[in-house]
Amino acid sequence: MHNYSYPLDETWSQDEIVKVIALYNAVEKAYESSIKSDDFLQKYRSFQQVVPMKMEQKKLDKEFEFESGYSFYQVFKKCRTAKKGEKVRIHNDSRQ
Repeated sequence: MHNYSYPLDETWSQDEIVKVIALYNAVEKAYESSIKSDDFLQKYRSFQQVVPMKMEQKKLDKEFEFESGYSFYQVFKKCRTAKKGEKVRIHNDSRQ
């Protein structure tokens, strides 16, 4: 199991928290096994509805990367260039 906490905002509704956690889980899946690019991008779009400001998205990504070693921006970049339905896996040599 993971020994870190997800960066969350206490002002988010329960539905918004579910959407953000779904993105964090998708990022973990991309690093630990693989995820279909369109599945990830759908979760990323839902996340963007909860956190529309780029500055806040970057802040959450940095916090999550600090906690987990995983970056949802790196997964997003790879999924954006992947073919529809293609599985994406991120290799992170710095994570132990």
